[in-house]
Amino acid sequence: MMVGKGINNIDVDIPSDAYDTGKDMPTFKAYLIAIVRDSTGKVIKVHKQRSRSPTANFIGLLLPLTWFNYTGNSYTITNVTGGTCSYKPSIGSTSLDIIYPNNIHNYPTYLVMIQVGSGSQSNPSSATKLAAPIANGSSTGQLVYGSISTPANITVSGSSAYFYISQAYSNQSGATINITEIGVVLSLVITTTVNTGGGNNDYNCGQVLVWYDVLSSALSIPNGGSVVIYYTFMVNP
Repeated sequence: MMVGKGINNIDVDIPSDAYDTGKDMPTFKAYLIAIVRDSTGKVIKVHKQRSRSPTANFIGLLLPLTWFNYTGNSYTITNVTGGTCSYKPSIGSTSLDIIYPNNIHNYPTYLVMIQVGSGSQSNPSSATKLAAPIANGSSTGQLVYGSISTPANITVSGSSAYFYISQAYSNQSGATINITEIGVVLSLVITTTVNTGGGNNDYNCGQVLVWYDVLSSALSIPNGGSVVIYYTFMVNP
């Protein structure tokens, strides 16, 4: 038996496939990164945190078809104004689907923005809107929202795949703006598809919050400064 420091000097390599990599089943992770700059463009803060807060809306949209077929139920989606619509994909005679791309009816479902706010909520999964959204503009308490950026493709590397979305904001309000909450908002259109030849109808569900995070520390954007926020979504990171 070898004891003491000598035990650390055994020249034995454990084969890499003997480790528990945790990738026998696909894993999903999301990350939030924010880069804050002052009025001169100098980076004054880089914020990183794991994002763990898909909303109930998001989870409902990912329910498998078997759930709807087995229960016969639809799922209620709640938009940021409190309005609701029903979602019920089906292979039967009538379904309430998200059609993509919805070129025929010209009402596609699309990402609207990464919305920022100055409030917080204790149960992110039940959030249907930000607690205190910061409006788009240059008046007191507002930020100027840039356009949301989405990738053309999903990046694949080995068994991993990821994509990210981002949005930039500038502060022209005349004072420092603090961001404490962030959410991803999409415009959702449900199409009623009648598979017996009766045609299709579109129903605009409005803007829907599908992802929400309370920041572990506030982002302070000085007057004249800016921030870029990135959400990265990864499988098998």
